This record gives sequence, structure tokens and C-alpha cells, in this order.
Amino acid sequence: MNSYFPFVRPRNGGLSGFLFCLALCGATVLRAQSTDQQGTAQVQPPVPPPPRESAPDADPPDEAETTPAMFPRPETDRIWISGQANIISQWHPAFPSPYQGVHSLTPQAQDASSRVLTIFTGLRVTRTTEFLCDAQETGGHGIGEALGLAGATNLDVVRNPALSKLPYIARLMWHQIIPLGGVQQAQTRNQYSLFSTLPERRLEMRFGKFSMADFFDNNSYGTDSNLQFMNWTVDNNGAYDYAADTRGYTFAALLEYHDKFGVIRFAEALMPKVANGINLDADLNRAHAENLELELHGHVLRLQPGVLRLLTFVNHANMGDYQQAIEQYEASQSTSTPMAAPVITNHPLQTTIKYGFGINFEQPLNDWIGIFGRWGWNEGQHESYAYTEVDQTDQIGVGGNGKRWGRKFDRLGLVFVSNGISRWHQEYLADGGIGFLLGDGRLNYGRENIVEGYYTLHLWKGLYPAFGVQHINNPGYNRDRGPVVVPTLRAHVEF
Repeated sequence: MNSYFPFVRPRNGGLSGFLFCLALCGATVLRAQSTDQQGTAQVQPPVPPPPRESAPDADPPDEAETTPAMFPRPETDRIWISGQANIISQWHPAFPSPYQGVHSLTPQAQDASSRVLTIFTGLRVTRTTEFLCDAQETGGHGIGEALGLAGATNLDVVRNPALSKLPYIARLMWHQIIPLGGVQQAQTRNQYSLFSTLPERRLEMRFGKFSMADFFDNNSYGTDSNLQFMNWTVDNNGAYDYAADTRGYTFAALLEYHDKFGVIRFAEALMPKVANGINLDADLNRAHAENLELELHGHVLRLQPGVLRLLTFVNHANMGDYQQAIEQYEASQSTSTPMAAPVITNHPLQTTIKYGFGINFEQPLNDWIGIFGRWGWNEGQHESYAYTEVDQTDQIGVGGNGKRWGRKFDRLGLVFVSNGISRWHQEYLADGGIGFLLGDGRLNYGRENIVEGYYTLHLWKGLYPAFGVQHINNPGYNRDRGPVVVPTLRAHVEF
């Protein structure tokens, strides 16, 4: 089961940006068509070595296997226009909670629904150059407004409900191909790449606004909240505190090297000014992030080809130190004005470093089911800053499609995730400290363990209803609270 449309949390902008995106793409299309018709100076790609036929083992993509949509997409590979709508409704019954803090998941029964509407547009101007522009609109809420859980239950929910609800530019990027060989491979076109064929050995460069999770830490069985799992720490590595604003996007430069063995990708990106902030810090001397991933393709024993991804990241930003915050709090207890709790943001403007590592694998067992997993760790001394409050995570699951019973476009999966935090992070929360997601006022620490299962039905054309359930032990790493059960209904439409 491959996910052709990995989804990342939406971001902010405005109606003017939304209209600008569509106008820009439309104007560029008209100009390109006019240029072709007049036969004037059309940009040509670099001249590669003498071309050969496609590699013998590079089979063309099976168009019948691509995700069906409500309307047929353009036949030409010069233009991409598509859309999608994702609506998620969740509920949890009352659960045990002897106390709660300002960032606790509410123990009373509650329900919430979210929506994300997206328009994807793209224009290929030459055989090696394209421009992509996406616009989104979001609304609704998540249970607890996405507070109180490290593994929040709805990946579509923005962590700041006070943000504008107007449409905004989600992605705006230049994608450039640099061929390094003549052997061509057939490609399945999607909203991130319009090319129907690409050199087997090549460089790919991207510049502009996008998400690190669009290209790093992907997994065919667990990346897409539209058709697959919905928990934050299932579809992404929870310990990967990737550079992003509140909605999950950043401005970055990405370089990828593709060859037979797989892919090496590196990105330099902007960090937010404050934890979970909507504004990015453009001062690269003070804040920036490096992301590096090695993606290996190959066989294990006699199984089908699998994928192993090795990830590392280094963030430079104005991050607080848990140990220093605790020491500052403890020192204040012997003064006339003791602090009520440690405060991670109580420090001068500074640049600190947070780094981490991740492992991600997927292994098909046959043509309809496979296993996947992730492991992640970050140093845990500096505050969780951009994604979620996880310093270590383990994940194992199965995912597949309904091909075995004649429903190849159905999706299904079951996964177990265990999240943890560092000793200093634990002590900070136990002393009453508040993170951007967590804060029960005190803490009886235990790992946050999550089980999630789902089934997505291909009902008709581009309509995909789904149901799922999540069971969470020790919500927010607190043994005194929970467990929490979260049934889910989802409606997804592909246009």
C-alpha cells in the first residue's frame, strides 16, 4: 500500500496569498502555452550523455494503482491541478484524572471535528524545471485543542487555535532536476513532482516554502493522515523536532542525490522565533536547522524490496535548557519571591543546539501487506521546540490494502508506539513546568503508549470514508491519568 499523497500539518497565510498563488500559476501556464505555439526560445534542458532506453528493470508505473479521484487529472505532464478535503471527527469518553493542569487533556467526555481543504497546482516549464504552489484552508478543532498528549490524536489539527482561518499559501517551491546519467526511469506523477520520467542518477533541488516532513521520514505505510493513521507520532517520528512554524512549514533549500542504491537528501531550513511559533527567524547567524537522511533500497532475504531510512538533524534556535530552568526554580525557593514552577522560557536571547537521530523502515511481505517501524532519539536537554514533546520513540506496525479481498484501493493498518522524555524533561514537568503541549501541574512519569488501528474504504471514485480507534496509556507521560480511548471517523475526498 503506497501513499501517493503524504500530508503535513497546514499553515497560515491569507486570502490575498491564496489568490496570488492561483493567479501566478494561471499566468505562467498561459505564457508557457503561448511560447510553445509561437515556437520562440523555449528553454531546453542540459544535454545529457547519449541517451539509452529505459533501464530493463524500471517498469512503468501502473496507472490503475494510483489513488482514484472524483475527476480525471490533466493528461499532459506540463500541468497539475488537484484538490482534496479531509474531515476528521473524534471523541473520547470521560477518563480517570485525580488532577489536571493548564495543558492537560480534559478528562470530561468531549468531541471535536477538524477540516483541511487543499488545492495543489504545478507547472512544468522544461524537462528539468517546474514550479509548485499549494493553497489551504483549515478549520474546526481537535480534542483538547491538541494539548495534553505527546502523541496527539489528529495530525490535521494546528497547535494554535487562535490562528487566522483564512486561506493561506502552504507550499511555494521551485523544483530543479540536474541529470547525471542517460538511463531514464518512469515515475508516478504527484503533486510534488510532475515529471513522468526522470534520470536514474540525478540531483534534485528545491527552494521555497514547504515542510521537512514532505520529504524526510516518509513511510509508505505510515505518513498520510488522509488515508492512513492519524496520530502525530505514528505518521511522523515523534523525536524528530523538525524545523517548522506552527502549521508545520518553513522556508528551506533541499538537495537530493538519486541513484540505484537510493537517495541522499540534505536540507537547510529556518527555525521559529519561539517554541511552536508562527513567525520564522530569518537571522541565519542565530537560528537555522540542518537535516540529513540516507534512504537505502534493497532486498532482505527473499522478501520484496524494502526501504531503510537513516535520519539526523541539528537545530540552532533560542531554546531553553530544562536543567537550567529547574536549577533557577530551586534556587528561588530560598528567596523572598519563590517561583511557583520552573519556566523554560525564562532566559535571555540565546542560540542553543538540539540534535537527534531516527531510523525508519518499511518491508512489504507481499503485494497487499507489509510491516514498518521507526526509532527516534534526541538529546532531550533543550526544550521541545517545533513538533511535539517527545525525546525518544519506538514504533512497530503493519499496513496494507484490500487487494486480498478484491478492494485494492482500501487501506488498513495497526500500530504500537511508545514515547518517552529525558530525565530533565520529566523533572521539569513534575515540578509544575509547562511545555508548549504538556503540563499537568505535576507528573507521575510513565511512557506514553499508544495503539492505533484504522480502515479506509474506497467508496466511490475519490470518496474515502474511514473509521479508527486509538488507545492511549499514560497520556502526557502521567501514570495518574487515563487511559484514554479515542474513536475516529474520517471523510476524505480526492478531486
